[in-house]
Amino acid sequence: MKRLIALVTISTLLAGSALAQTAGQVPADATPYTLGDIQLYSLRDMQFVIPNDGKVFGIDAGPQAVAEVLKANNAPTDKITLSVDALLVKDEARLILIDTGVGGVLGDSLKKAGYGPADITDVLISHPHGDHIGGLVKEGKPAFPNAKIRIAEADWAFLKGQANQAALVAAITPQVETFAPGAVITPHVKAVAIEGHTPGHSGYEIASGKDRLLAIGDAAHSSIISLAKPDWSIQFDTDKTEAKQSRRALLTELAKSNTLIFAPHFPYPGLGHVAASKDGFVFVPVK
Repeated sequence: MKRLIALVTISTLLAGSALAQTAGQVPADATPYTLGDIQLYSLRDMQFVIPNDGKVFGIDAGPQAVAEVLKANNAPTDKITLSVDALLVKDEARLILIDTGVGGVLGDSLKKAGYGPADITDVLISHPHGDHIGGLVKEGKPAFPNAKIRIAEADWAFLKGQANQAALVAAITPQVETFAPGAVITPHVKAVAIEGHTPGHSGYEIASGKDRLLAIGDAAHSSIISLAKPDWSIQFDTDKTEAKQSRRALLTELAKSNTLIFAPHFPYPGLGHVAASKDGFVFVPVK
């Protein structure tokens, strides 16, 4: 019964999208990574398996073109698998969670990292799609009762305008603090506007000494398709032209700077670097 409720909740959060029918549970896991003086954990939550039918990826290219890209990267050509993960940041006295997944096994993954929901001091939202905010509530109540929920002003307005999210909005409103693009969230974490996916889509830059990581949100969804063909549109981008432009600009900068990234939909744990290739880019996971 609990599993049925979870699937119904996921379907509601994803508002009838193609992803609503493809949610799959994965084992809980927490992968540690040290960034200077900051301890990070990639936390597993869920995964989606999306059919290569031209409705989500390559909507302006077609399934055959998508299949060719997948085949060239030794991946199945009939489907695209996306992870759904969150990033935990231990920054001195603050315990920061970047995104919350759909509320799959995130709580168990958090426990594997040695923490509980009440320990979270800040939740940073990249954007208000169901696979990033679904874990904000549990049984109709805030899942992280002691946390400030930080979200870009434009995305908070966007979320409040969605009638099917009224219950979630009501539950979290007392905890919400909005910010403007480029806001400094903590001395080591700042928001980075990455335009196009949603009105206020934000990445988060984490810095400790000379070490730096960028949590890229949904600037890129597939570690294969989004990097090999950054100019291809994806269904869920609100402004597809702007998203393509910002994605290519971001990937170019990441490849040039060799900045470490956290990509919540790339293969778990989603940590690695972007490198330039002959025609586009490739993802190089951390060892």
